Amino acid sequence: MLYYFLTTIYVLSCLVLLLVILLQQGKGGDMASAFGGGSSQAAFGARAGATVLSKLTTAMAVVFMLGALGLAILGQRGGTGSVLSSSAPPQAPVAPAGTPAAPATPAPDAK
Repeated sequence: MLYYFLTTIYVLSCLVLLLVILLQQGKGGDMASAFGGGSSQAAFGARAGATVLSKLTTAMAVVFMLGALGLAILGQRGGTGSVLSSSAPPQAPVAPAGTPAAPATPAPDAK
């Protein structure tokens, strides 16, 4: 039950993280700023305040990483039941009662 809940939260956080990243505006990545033509003296452009989208990106990244860690731990401990693990192994075929047994081959003499 916990595995399925954590998987659902993980998939939802992946989708929200994808949308939040795609909704963010670029940080002045035009050709002028690539060759030092930007008006800022900072190495990576002007520093803007943290917006709601950047804070949501950080929160979703934390949820994504913790979800991946939690699913890995549950997977290692065997927290998930496989469909095949609950089935019995296949049985060897049994010869019908009316057929004679195969003749035994004699062992070679060890001299």
